[in-house]
Amino acid sequence: MYQQLSPNMLKTFDECPRKFEFRYLRDIQMPVNDEIFEFGKNIHALASYYLRKENIDKMEKSLTPKEMEVWSYLKACKYFAYDVVNTEYNLAVRIGKHFFGGRLDALVKSGGSYYILDYKTGSAPKNAKYDYQTMIYMLCVKEFFKTDNVTFVYLDLRHKEEVVIQFTPDLEDVYKQKLLEVSDKIDTYEVSSKKQECIKSDGKYSCEYSVICY
Repeated sequence: MYQQLSPNMLKTFDECPRKFEFRYLRDIQMPVNDEIFEFGKNIHALASYYLRKENIDKMEKSLTPKEMEVWSYLKACKYFAYDVVNTEYNLAVRIGKHFFGGRLDALVKSGGSYYILDYKTGSAPKNAKYDYQTMIYMLCVKEFFKTDNVTFVYLDLRHKEEVVIQFTPDLEDVYKQKLLEVSDKIDTYEVSSKKQECIKSDGKYSCEYSVICY
């Protein structure tokens, strides 16, 4: 049914199992806001090239004032001075019978500590410590590099803030349990089950799949 469970897949299932079905089981893609997508894509590309020490002069000159403001803040953060392990880094970890994974924006190292960097052109998660992205990426790095010295850093580019979560053995147990619980729910989900009550905003459904949901 699926090779690997990603943070977005788990978040989507929590939000609405029907939406999960359309997007990940039926593979139905809906239009997205291109402007927002391109803005985030440009910043992520710049950061990746910069950390790999590639020449980004031409890219910087093509930035809009808004992009340059965000990029200047990101480039000046202390983590960009750390040793770079990899950027746009795909990692996965097996928990129970499933693999969980995704693509890290960047992984850097200082001394014996690893730092997962995640750039948010929107906002950092409200409950970042228990966000699926935090849980999965921290477990991936802990397992792959065999270390507990892992820190997740959300770089909130909209508010110019950092949200920092330090990995601990106690969190490891909690994270694994939470991931097992949601994966069990996905395994027992019945395709085409009754849809949930959709949320409306200004008289319109907020979900992009509302036009095909029945």
